Amino acid sequence: MSEWLVLTLAMAAACAVVLTIAVLSNRRLPEDDDPSETPDVIEYMTMMIGVVYAIVLGLAIAGVWEGRGAAQEYVRQEAQALHEVSARSSAYPVEVRTRIRADVDAYVSFVVHDEWRVMTDHGRLDDRGTELLNRVRADVTDYHPKNDYEGQAYQPLVDQVAAADDARTARGQSAGATMPGVVWFGLVTGALVTVGLIFTLQIRRTFRELLLAGLFSVLIAFLLFLIWDFDSPFGRGLSATEAPFLDLFPQVTRG
Repeated sequence: MSEWLVLTLAMAAACAVVLTIAVLSNRRLPEDDDPSETPDVIEYMTMMIGVVYAIVLGLAIAGVWEGRGAAQEYVRQEAQALHEVSARSSAYPVEVRTRIRADVDAYVSFVVHDEWRVMTDHGRLDDRGTELLNRVRADVTDYHPKNDYEGQAYQPLVDQVAAADDARTARGQSAGATMPGVVWFGLVTGALVTVGLIFTLQIRRTFRELLLAGLFSVLIAFLLFLIWDFDSPFGRGLSATEAPFLDLFPQVTRG
């Protein structure tokens, strides 16, 4: 199911439930009911709970957005390091640099076309990707420089392979969900409490009051969807992308 369809259904359901409860509750009120009789303490507590929940929502959104940004940065670092390996290998003999570049291309192609799907579906890396990266490492570390020029290029190449491996590990650690289940329990419970408290203010069936109640519930549903969507940096619609690999290795990732 599309993420946007999920969002639409969630907002529509939240709005429908709130409006239905508001209308049914209003029908049960006596004709002489006066909404101005709502105690001031209830209005104050409703406002305070809404403020506290808004802060919690803001922190949750900031956290998952930061996690998504960090995941995208790991992808960029990995792609850049591999690009440097491919470029710096020009200091080596033709057969050596051809082998290094071929193995780098094979790894990048696998990440873009195969491993990315594994991360999206299962939240983990593929062992085949580890094997291909180890092959690149072996190409670099097993070669013994024949002169000073090659020797000067050796250590930077080793460092870039290590940087790619480190970024790959970080990418794998970011592939799963970032929000613990207890946090989701608090967010959902807080949403129910916050939306439920608006009924303590004796909402009437006027168009203005029903519109505001519906919009408030839709906003809460949208913010929760936003957190859910960002919670899996590689797995949903607004997720980190393989764009750095596509930009730096267009000849490999095309098609």
